[in-house]
Amino acid sequence: MFDTVVVGGGQAGLATGYYLRRAGLEFVILDDQQGPGAAWRHMWPSMTLFSSASFSNLPGTPMPSYPGYPPAAHVVEYFRKYEARYELPIERPEHVDSVEFSDGIFSVRSADRTWQSRTVVAATGRMTAPFIPYYPGQFRGRQWHSGVYPGPEPFRGSRVAVVGSGNSGAQIAAELTEHAQVTWYTRGEPRWMPDDVDGSALFDLAFSRVAALRKGEPDPGDASSLGDIVVLPAVKKARDSGALVATPMFTSLDEVEADHLIWCTGFRPAIGAFRAVSECPGMHFVGYGDETGPGSATIIGVGQYAKRTVEDIRTLLD
Repeated sequence: MFDTVVVGGGQAGLATGYYLRRAGLEFVILDDQQGPGAAWRHMWPSMTLFSSASFSNLPGTPMPSYPGYPPAAHVVEYFRKYEARYELPIERPEHVDSVEFSDGIFSVRSADRTWQSRTVVAATGRMTAPFIPYYPGQFRGRQWHSGVYPGPEPFRGSRVAVVGSGNSGAQIAAELTEHAQVTWYTRGEPRWMPDDVDGSALFDLAFSRVAALRKGEPDPGDASSLGDIVVLPAVKKARDSGALVATPMFTSLDEVEADHLIWCTGFRPAIGAFRAVSECPGMHFVGYGDETGPGSATIIGVGQYAKRTVEDIRTLLD
């Protein structure tokens, strides 16, 4: 019987584990990956953070420095050392299939094991729940989602359609312009952020928004007022050279003439296992973006929400 079972071993799970350890609570973290890093283990090779290492810290231990914007491999190694430093009790690979609640006790079940606890923290993020919008028609090539984009190698010399006007769409389309014939589909003109804006400015805005909301002040709004796309060096190069040009969105898949179609259309919270118990006392959600608070889906932003969640857990247990 645990005080808390945390499901998910990414940044939200690690930050929650840090505060659970400090609170002296009995807990376990269940992770469905083969090793540390969570979703960062599956990012495409050229993918980087859009903030420096100094703006990408989990509570307690800063991310080691890195020249420029850290790649996913740097994040994975940081998470590995973080787990070891705080001796976080992580069991992997364990995929949670269902969560039940009865008589004040949660039962968290995988295919062949069950963990019981008085509280549960869902920290599964979004990366395992890719979203692809419906369009009529038929595309005869191969379809991908940014969540499984492997890098440019499979696309060399081919025709590639990239859908999405956010960061992943711009980054993937920009990279592929050097290797393939790319058509970048967006619903409107790309909303570029100022070239000097990166993650540090976005996090400052997110923290200011959190502070205002906690004080009961009017919501100052999120970073969308600045634009949708952070102009990373590779994106800027492709845009300024004229290689990265947006095409108006198609209305039917029949219109797409390409060998590959890559959907960069985002993700949804991966909370399927928790829907039946989402309103039960002791059920908590950490790290899902605006659903759980401004900046909560970022490495540096999730800590404050993890801390508050653990405070709520201690109150309930007491």
